[in-house]
Amino acid sequence: MAHYSSEHGMTDVSPHRETSAFNLTADLVTSLRPDQWTKNLIVFAGLVFGGQLMEPTSVFRAAGAFGAFCALSSAMYLVNDLGDRRADRLHPVKAKRPIAAGRISSGVAIGAVVVLLALGLGAGFVLNPMLGGLSLLFVALLTLYSRLLKHMVVLDVLTIAVGFVLRAVAGAVAVGVPSSQWLLVCTLLGALFLGLTKRRQEVDALGEHATEHRPALGRYSVQGLDQMVTIVAGATVLSYAVYTTDPNTIATFGTDLLTLTIPFPVYGVLRYLLIMREHPLASPSDLLLRDRGLAWCAVGWSVAVALIIYRPLG
Repeated sequence: MAHYSSEHGMTDVSPHRETSAFNLTADLVTSLRPDQWTKNLIVFAGLVFGGQLMEPTSVFRAAGAFGAFCALSSAMYLVNDLGDRRADRLHPVKAKRPIAAGRISSGVAIGAVVVLLALGLGAGFVLNPMLGGLSLLFVALLTLYSRLLKHMVVLDVLTIAVGFVLRAVAGAVAVGVPSSQWLLVCTLLGALFLGLTKRRQEVDALGEHATEHRPALGRYSVQGLDQMVTIVAGATVLSYAVYTTDPNTIATFGTDLLTLTIPFPVYGVLRYLLIMREHPLASPSDLLLRDRGLAWCAVGWSVAVALIIYRPLG
C-alpha cells in the first residue's frame, strides 16, 4: 500500500515494514554477540609474543584472522541459539535472546550462518591454507559441542577451552610464528577457569531448574564446581609464572622482566572470583567489559608486556 509524505509525495515503503526491517536487523546483530568478540582477542597473542607487533603485514594478517574468527564464532552462536531455543526459554536471561523469543525465524538465522561461515572460512584460506584448516576445525569442534559435547559434564567446558587454544594457534599461524607451548597451556587453563566459573553461576542461579535448561548441569554441584575452580585458578596463575620464568622465554625476549607481570593475572583471577558472586547472571565478557578493576588489569598487563618485549624506550 502506498503512503503519502507531505514533503516528498507518495512513497511505496510502509513505515511499519521499515520499522520491522530495522528491528530484525537489530535483533540479528544482537544474536551475533559482538560483545563476545573479545574472546577472539587471543588471536593477537602470536603477534605480540612472536615479536611481530611492529610489522604492518603481520598486523594486517592478525587482524584478518581476528575478523575471520569473529565471523565464525558469531555463526556458531546462531547455530547454538537455534538448537537451544526451547531450553533457552526456561532461562531468566537467555529467554530474551531474539531466536528464543521468536523474533528471528529459523530461515533468517540459517541464511546468516551460511554467509558468516563463507566469510570466515574464505578469509582463513585466503590468508593461509593452514589457517583455513584450523578455522574449519574450529567450526567442526563447536558444531560437535552444540550437538553433543555440551550435554557431557566436564567435556562441555573443556571443549570451549580447546576452542580458545585453536584461536591462539590460528593467530600464530596467521603471522608465521611458532606457538609457545606454555602460552597454549596458559590459554587452555585460563579458558577452563572462565568456563567452570560460568557453570558455577548457572547452577547457582537456576537452582532446581538447572536440568530443565541443560541436563548436564544436573551433574554439577556448587561445591564440586568451587573445588574445580580453585584447582584450575591456581594452575592458571602457576602456569603463567612458569612461562615468564622459563629459560626459553628469557632467551627469546632477552630479558627476565616478564616476571614483573605476574601480579596482573593474580589480581585478575582473584578479582574475577570476587565479582562473579555479585553478578551471578553476567557472562565472562560482560564482567570484563563492565568491571573497571578487571578492565584496567587487562590494559595494565597488555601495556606492561608490550613495554617489556618491545622496549620502545630502549
